[in-house]
Amino acid sequence: MVTLAEVARHAGVSASTVSYVLSGKRSISAGTRQRVERSIAELGYHPNAGARALASSRSNIIALMIPLRTDMYVPVMMEIAIAVTTRARTHGYDVLLLTGEEGPDAVRRVTGSGLADAMILMDVELDDERLPLLRATERPSVLIGLPADTTGLTCVDLDFGATGALCAEHLAMLGHRDIAVIGEAPAVYERHTGFAERTLDGVRSRSRELGLRLLHRPCEGGYDAMAVTLARIFDERPSTTGFVVQNESAVEPLLALLRQQGRAVPEDVSVVAVCPDQVATQASVRLTSVSVPAQEMGRSAVEHLVARLNGREAGEVDLIAPRLTVRASSGPAPVSS
Repeated sequence: MVTLAEVARHAGVSASTVSYVLSGKRSISAGTRQRVERSIAELGYHPNAGARALASSRSNIIALMIPLRTDMYVPVMMEIAIAVTTRARTHGYDVLLLTGEEGPDAVRRVTGSGLADAMILMDVELDDERLPLLRATERPSVLIGLPADTTGLTCVDLDFGATGALCAEHLAMLGHRDIAVIGEAPAVYERHTGFAERTLDGVRSRSRELGLRLLHRPCEGGYDAMAVTLARIFDERPSTTGFVVQNESAVEPLLALLRQQGRAVPEDVSVVAVCPDQVATQASVRLTSVSVPAQEMGRSAVEHLVARLNGREAGEVDLIAPRLTVRASSGPAPVSS
């Protein structure tokens, strides 16, 4: 079994430095931390969780609450979960996945049992029923998502409001005046899920400022649902030339249907997506997109949580600025004949 001393020798640092990297009890330079983390990974070092728990009265377990709903894009959720798990191990924590849709009951189970030292919550709603319990407990928590009221909470998220605004700005800059948002499944909006609501608010507010006409149509995703949604959009607003898509399962059906209708992308219609880079680059037309930084969100949530475990007060909101990458799916609006 690899020892802490062996990790220290491999990284060229003292044993106490390795300990501080694992515990987060002292600030360590980024370069030194990366060197230690690389040595930990290469040597396969695993801290003695039992000994650490006895010494600190901690379980060294983080609970990750990640409801796996059928109306959510699971690959992004799992990418965040993997990033959380990987980064947590560098701090000596294991991760307990809670994947059910239990809401407050799951929070009560964790806080009442001592099962985990802290919690990371995903799929955050604007008025999430779990929030009063989080504010009432002394157990540290971090949200990957942004509720309506962040008082007393630590949150990490992509700035989805700015994301929506950026998509509208891009289409307006290209001369588009009638745009449509193809959104998540209706149930996502019925739950007032934060990321979807905030993106839509961002598109709407910026569209008003820029003088754009906007439609928003939720979509279950898949070919049949997308066909109905697209037909409705062109029936209600035939002059639509720009689409903002926030539904990964609707991307390829949309592109296929546009081709069948003889609408070329981007000559006739431009498409901008909010999605992981992998979805954007592997689509049949490489999509102009705002990336969902799943790994960065997961890693950042763990760093904030470790800081909370080491005494930092709650109340930080860490919003990641959106980055739009222009690819083949967006171009100048067609000139009216």
